[in-house]
Amino acid sequence: MTIRSCSIPLWWLALAAALVPLVTIHVTFAISVFEGYNSWCIPYWDSCTSISRTGRYGTAYFIFKGTMLPAALLGILFWWLNGRWLHQLEAPGRGRHWIPWLGCVACVALAAYTLALGHEGDGFNITRRIGVVLYFSLTYIAQLLISAALTGHDRWQESGKRLLWLCEVTLAVGVLSVILTAVVPGLYSQVDDAFEWILALLINLHALWVALLWRQSSFQAKLWAQ
Repeated sequence: MTIRSCSIPLWWLALAAALVPLVTIHVTFAISVFEGYNSWCIPYWDSCTSISRTGRYGTAYFIFKGTMLPAALLGILFWWLNGRWLHQLEAPGRGRHWIPWLGCVACVALAAYTLALGHEGDGFNITRRIGVVLYFSLTYIAQLLISAALTGHDRWQESGKRLLWLCEVTLAVGVLSVILTAVVPGLYSQVDDAFEWILALLINLHALWVALLWRQSSFQAKLWAQ
């Protein structure tokens, strides 16, 4: 009996999970500007448009939905594999068992938000708001658990510390937005879109970093037949 097998590197999947949503929001922004639905600006500090608005009208509407829904499915697989990756590395920490579940719920929330985008009504508005909050918050918690697990690993300790530093920056941005909302709500209403863009960038930078670690650790899937 002969068993033949081949290994498939998985870092490209993590790379796609990070890049697809990040590239999508920039592409839809550019298209919405070209078609006249948004004026040209730098949303990261001009706070001129929300991420939702980039995919609400015209051609960008179809591109946003057509890429974000597959991105949500890709994200579910990405988070499930993160659980397997940490298990294979024997990374310490009980919290790592929650990572696939947190990521799955976050991606389902992203899919719900995407489906509700572009539709009017209180139900759709609530769905979008809940979807955004769950996606950002649960994704952040899952990323924090990954970073903490890696800090306890002898080989990947330094990488874990750098990822924790990135999580601290993300938390600082989130806390600042909450403080501005409470203290100067008028000012925050003028810059809230920029906070959304920055948080999206930081979250996807963390995923890109994880993709690099997958590659460095030779994380692979094996297929075989006999």
